[in-house]
Amino acid sequence: MTHILIRRKQSYVFTAEVHSEEVRIVEVLNKHTGRVNAVQWVHKQDCSPETQLVSGGSDNNVVVWEKQDGKFTACAVCLGHSGPVCAVDALSLSSSQLLVASASSDSTVKLWTCSSDTAECLQTVSFGSGFMMDVSLALLPGSRVPVLACGGDDSRVHLYVQLNGQFQRLLTLSGHEDWVRCVEWATKDGELWLASCSQDCLIRVWRLFAKAATEPVQQTDAVLKMKENVFQVSGDEFAVTLETVLAGHENWVYGIHWQPPCVKGDSVEQPLKLLSASVDKTMILWGPEEDSGMWVELVRVGEVGGNTLGFYGCQMSPDGFMILAHAFHGALHLWHCDSNQGEWRPSVVISGHFNAVQDLSWDPEGDFIITVGSDQTTRLFTPWTRNGRSEITWHEISRPQIHGYDMQCLTMVGRFQFVSGADEKVLRVFKAPRNFVESFANISCTPLEKLLGCNDIADLPEGASTPALGLSNKAVFQGDLTSQSSQQDSEDFNSLSNQYKESYFQPLKLTEPPTEDDLLQNTLWPEVQKLYGHGFEMFCLASDSERTVVASACKASKSEHAAILLWSTTSWKQLQSLPCHSLTVTQMAFSPNGRLLLAVSRDRTWSLWRRGNPDTDTEASFSLYANTSKDTAVHTRIIWSCDWSSDSKYFVTSSRDKKVIIWGHCGSGDSVGECEGESVTPCSSVLDVGDSATAVSICPYLCSDQSYLLAVGLENGKIVLYKWRPSEDLSSGSDWSRCGETDACQSHTLTVKRLRWRPRPGRAGHGGNEERAWVQLASAGADHVVKIFNIKISAL
Repeated sequence: MTHILIRRKQSYVFTAEVHSEEVRIVEVLNKHTGRVNAVQWVHKQDCSPETQLVSGGSDNNVVVWEKQDGKFTACAVCLGHSGPVCAVDALSLSSSQLLVASASSDSTVKLWTCSSDTAECLQTVSFGSGFMMDVSLALLPGSRVPVLACGGDDSRVHLYVQLNGQFQRLLTLSGHEDWVRCVEWATKDGELWLASCSQDCLIRVWRLFAKAATEPVQQTDAVLKMKENVFQVSGDEFAVTLETVLAGHENWVYGIHWQPPCVKGDSVEQPLKLLSASVDKTMILWGPEEDSGMWVELVRVGEVGGNTLGFYGCQMSPDGFMILAHAFHGALHLWHCDSNQGEWRPSVVISGHFNAVQDLSWDPEGDFIITVGSDQTTRLFTPWTRNGRSEITWHEISRPQIHGYDMQCLTMVGRFQFVSGADEKVLRVFKAPRNFVESFANISCTPLEKLLGCNDIADLPEGASTPALGLSNKAVFQGDLTSQSSQQDSEDFNSLSNQYKESYFQPLKLTEPPTEDDLLQNTLWPEVQKLYGHGFEMFCLASDSERTVVASACKASKSEHAAILLWSTTSWKQLQSLPCHSLTVTQMAFSPNGRLLLAVSRDRTWSLWRRGNPDTDTEASFSLYANTSKDTAVHTRIIWSCDWSSDSKYFVTSSRDKKVIIWGHCGSGDSVGECEGESVTPCSSVLDVGDSATAVSICPYLCSDQSYLLAVGLENGKIVLYKWRPSEDLSSGSDWSRCGETDACQSHTLTVKRLRWRPRPGRAGHGGNEERAWVQLASAGADHVVKIFNIKISAL
């Protein structure tokens, strides 16, 4: 088992366990107030499990974490940089003292000493107008004297050694012709090995050794000797020589990593294997040949096609059988080596959005969720049960839409069909291809007949692909794959267009979640329709329980643009325009009985639209049934969210004014809209949740005491559960009771954008009668995270 650190664009750090069969998040560390730019374990000389780590962020701070009682806590914060921290490293000087180095965009490198819960700045090294990209600490051979390597934008590696308590520059290593992006030390047989990589596409390996320990070499004309850079520390003489220059990457090399030392017998052994990651979308494992000692390429892995920007960092497991890279957009790429055959193969790894998650929706059966985010992607997650294992983990198994605009909203209009909206004026409709349905059946262990019902799978396209510079996913049928294959066999590379073809869909037979490469290229859903009608960027979507009508709304600063548009899911024609609000409609929800459409707006009001008689109206026709105005509004700020109770008797609104209110026909017991002459009024006391209520959702199942269960998402990232029971006396506020909330680890670190209850009882992927005691709640946050909570409703 290997522990890895994952830094995110947001202000937290993941710690994850990597097994040969799975990767799972162990802990989320939340202390930084800005983006986390660098993380580093504090390694121990005896190779025992690490208990300390350091992180640096755009909040200008360095945080030292220590494992206490099985959990990592922030034990010290290093304050002093005036710019974002871009690199950190740490060295254990004793059991109670750490030496920490940090590089920042303020053109300085700071050295810190940390003990217990205090951090003190030991020294500040200024580089004038230059920047150091990376730092690495080690101990000089045969001593306890720290040595610091800094690689920067001057194309050089600077070596600093601590003399009389202060770090002094004793040597500058030249050779690189562009910015040095990463440096890292390794200790082997009493010598230090320093690797540096650069934007010149090269890697340089240097060897630092004590001169006294080196046998003199007889100088003859037949002997070639590398130039030695010599320096002295406390009377001892040390030398640095260039060991090798590694050329193999075709673009900037951003990350290097030595294979960690491991214990063999009674000694610690450092393998001479170096891993590098490049923007050319490859990782290379380097090492010296046993016979000649010449450094050669041992393994090369990477991805082909896709729209990624290459790899920006890498890590290797201590046993050398797993290597991990991270890409520009935060995606992880994991390969493992088959010990029997010696082949390197991609492995299943965690994935997710790399920007704010704006909306999510469960499929009608509750077997998977689809999410959209500001990272311009739509992603589908489902639980995966491995053979012979009881534990269920959630994984991304499809990326139906990779767009050119930030995604804002979506709604399901069937088991395998959805509508999405982005920062554009167009709505797009997508339908699952055959390849996805078959893969989903394999991963979820569900028969195809149950998934498709009476629909014939032969009628579905095989997959989808996106043409170069295009935004529309085009369907790929079986005949297209056959013609493509024959065309490739017959064509010669006689033109530039043939040599550089665009990536194309390749069908997959999945029994486990796909790799990042396949998610980017082979899991798209074909776009079946575009819907035009709005004048500004899309903001929210909703569909009725029968999946026959879709409601959409766009951003608006005037009443003429704030109208809700209704669409038919059979003809995809516009049915109706519903004008009422003066500003953007922020969320909409159809009542479970399909009779009413609720909309809330930035203008601090809500509107309720009633459907006409389905027996007389051939198409859905809605008319305004009730609404609040500026004079009758209860909310005093933007209404962010709304939802219905499962019996259609009540609906709830939540607002920036920190209020949550339930509405309906008070005392009648009838569904909203079925009491002629009865007005819609507040049925609850005003609940003050203490922060801006950005999301709200009512559980579709009642608690054991027949009360309604509500989840409220707050701007600070917390999710709070409330029970509400109708009461005649609303003055005391006794109709509300708080029954739970997320703690610091469970909460989002930024605003909760959306909450959705699973439409069926139980937990997705589980079975058994006891599952009816559980419900699941999915939340989407501006911190890039989708969370799924298991709640035992029978205990509330």
